[in-house]
Amino acid sequence: MAIRTVFKNGTVFDGTAAGIADLVIEGRHVVDVGTDLDGDHVVDCSGKSVLPGLFDCHVHVMTRDFNLARAEQQAFSLQYYEAKRNLSLLLDQGITSARDAAGADLGVKQAIAQELIEGPRLQIAISMLSQTGGHGDVHLPSGGHRSIPMMTAHPGRPNPIVDGPDGVRRGVREVLRAGADAVKIATTGGVMSPGDNPRHAQFRADELAVIVAEAAAADTYVFAHAQGTEGIKAALRAGVRSIEHGYYLDDEAVDLMLERGAWLVPTLSATRAIIDAADSGIPIPEENANLAREAVEAHQASFALAVQAGVKIAMGTDSPPYWSPTASNLRELALMVNSSSMSALDAWRATTSSPAELLRFDTAGKLAAGKLADVVVIAGSLSDLDDLRGRVRQVWLDGTQVR
Repeated sequence: MAIRTVFKNGTVFDGTAAGIADLVIEGRHVVDVGTDLDGDHVVDCSGKSVLPGLFDCHVHVMTRDFNLARAEQQAFSLQYYEAKRNLSLLLDQGITSARDAAGADLGVKQAIAQELIEGPRLQIAISMLSQTGGHGDVHLPSGGHRSIPMMTAHPGRPNPIVDGPDGVRRGVREVLRAGADAVKIATTGGVMSPGDNPRHAQFRADELAVIVAEAAAADTYVFAHAQGTEGIKAALRAGVRSIEHGYYLDDEAVDLMLERGAWLVPTLSATRAIIDAADSGIPIPEENANLAREAVEAHQASFALAVQAGVKIAMGTDSPPYWSPTASNLRELALMVNSSSMSALDAWRATTSSPAELLRFDTAGKLAAGKLADVVVIAGSLSDLDDLRGRVRQVWLDGTQVR
């Protein structure tokens, strides 16, 4: 018989609102939220806050840091051991659901499901589809290729470089065959890719239409790395579900997001992480560091514009926490609040119920009867977003305490 565990005396945030309440879980599910509830096992949450398991909608678990020179010296298989560590770091912070935005293959997801390694509930894209010369094309002027393990094709990770309607159709079908849950594309250049520019649009309208249609035929969706204005708007017109980054939004782009019901995954941490890494002496190419510096203020202004207009927001980080032992995915919440009109509760919604809707994880993201028992207990108030990583006290995944 399953044990009833009751979390008592804490502030419960159910994914939408917060108040003093008790939470009861039994087996893998939440069974009740209310007052004066009892159970077989009591977790005293006095002075603490109780939340649904947290989400990060943009991670890359098959990576370590920005040191590309070091990456070139790594054995191919090392990325899998780094993924094991990174998945564990996500759980440390109460992140029980995540979307890997390129890199993790089906084997990583299966290893979690078979309990060979620990990790959050994971949605994977496997490869980021990109045009020749685009954000995912790591070709260098020397004729070589930049060594980025999470972007290197192998039997479980299809070649991401595709061109023309027939090429992109095949690319979508290949990533879906490889086990992708959703289709990731690059509709602009990027800050960290060689030889392109985040403002430049990539893929033409006919290619984007095929990509979205093929994903829809497989009952899934497309999300787009999109930093420059025109590439953002092209992705939205084609019907992508979410815009990742959104550095250079304008009023028309925001209107399109509202009209299409698209989501923004802002990854405010990402540009700051690149700059911090460059300032710390990590050998980031000067071109890439300068692009990041140029983007920071525009990124913040674009995010503020989207929030003010009522665009749906889901938390994502682009994985900066892996770069240092003290960094945190949860820094993103304070960045969102400090960069816009969002309140602390808005940020928590963007990290729980909103991403559950984006990723179509219908059984997660809220504390309500019948939902999965993903529970996080943090010390202190929900309005205080400082040092969230250090304040995580308990993490429960599917009704089992994992931290």
